[in-house]
Amino acid sequence: MDRHDYGAALAAIGARHEGPFPATALILGSGLGRFAEAMKVTAEIPYADIPGFPVSTVAGHAGRLLIGTAAGLPLAAMQGRMHLYEGYPAARLAIPIRTLRLLGVERLIITNAAGSLRKAWGPGTLMAIRDHINLSGQNPLAGPNDDRFGARFFDMSEAYDSALRARLAVAARAEGITLREGVYAQVLGPNFETPAEIRMLSRMGADAVGMSTVPECLVARHAGMRVLGLSLITNHAAGIAGHALSHEETMAEGDKAYEMMKRLFLRFFREFEEESG
Repeated sequence: MDRHDYGAALAAIGARHEGPFPATALILGSGLGRFAEAMKVTAEIPYADIPGFPVSTVAGHAGRLLIGTAAGLPLAAMQGRMHLYEGYPAARLAIPIRTLRLLGVERLIITNAAGSLRKAWGPGTLMAIRDHINLSGQNPLAGPNDDRFGARFFDMSEAYDSALRARLAVAARAEGITLREGVYAQVLGPNFETPAEIRMLSRMGADAVGMSTVPECLVARHAGMRVLGLSLITNHAAGIAGHALSHEETMAEGDKAYEMMKRLFLRFFREFEEESG
């Protein structure tokens, strides 16, 4: 990808937020934007006001960068994300993540709504992402390497940080929440998958499927950020569900599971704050 000038984006954010930028950032996926209610927000910036940021066009993705604290931990939250199926060039999806890195973000937590490939993991299940399979056919790092962020070739043996997953598991146990762990497969979308595609994904070793997360993970890892991924299972996938799938179902199930996810993250963030304090 071409060398993007991040100066205007950094200036736009700096004009709305004074002082150090949080070292932790959270991407809120479909139906999970309500977590903003659990934050003490000191700055709220629409993506449209940040030069270079793509603007989300999907219901449930407000399209705002929130800066503040959650459970006392300084936190930046992307309230909504951009997807490849919206028609954006893959390289454009790198801009928000790299902007966060330049601002000082070291840990990126990526959430999504996903379909389950396991009959036993129904709607409301939380799955920590152990690994992913990229079936989108696209990569935001294709093209000339921007060596300001990382090397041309980089390791993805541990795309999702095992230590952060372990800490999330501890927080889940403390809250009495069952936390699964598995492999997330990304497809391009915007259509839901066919039953044959779901059978293929299952044989490949995927436990959940969705249309996001992988581009952000790739960009973050290229830039040396630690990544934690969490999928909220909102439905069984095609051929397992027994009914037609819809985005409305995704949003409704996300809303039902919101309180559980909020408790998990607040406990997780509180322990980070206590350790740093």
